[in-house]
Amino acid sequence: QVQLVESGGGLVQAGGSLRLSCAASGRSISTITMGWFRQAPGKEREFVAGINWGAGSTYYADSAKGRFTISRVNARSTVYLQMNSLKPEDTAVYYCAAAVLRRGVVDRAEYNYWGQGTQVTVSS
Repeated sequence: QVQLVESGGGLVQAGGSLRLSCAASGRSISTITMGWFRQAPGKEREFVAGINWGAGSTYYADSAKGRFTISRVNARSTVYLQMNSLKPEDTAVYYCAAAVLRRGVVDRAEYNYWGQGTQVTVSS
């Protein structure tokens, strides 16, 4: 069992930055693929970024490339999502998720555990 708790959301102006954190417990994050998803009102939950277990290679949705960075600190059991150059269309609830024994997963159905989400609002 893996428990995930997100933090760091808030209100920011367009062009600003936020860093989201996801604290994991129950299993070492170096042994699970971690992902960030987001869900805007009236839309489906979509993949944003992922970091594979083991060496920690990263991968991103096109909307996040060049602006967002996913990283992890194993000793803190924490995964981060640094978001720069934020746009109003980035407004959503952001969720942290964990996929056991999988790599490169972007389909939310492949993730086994989810956090409760943190709201990010970008004003224009």
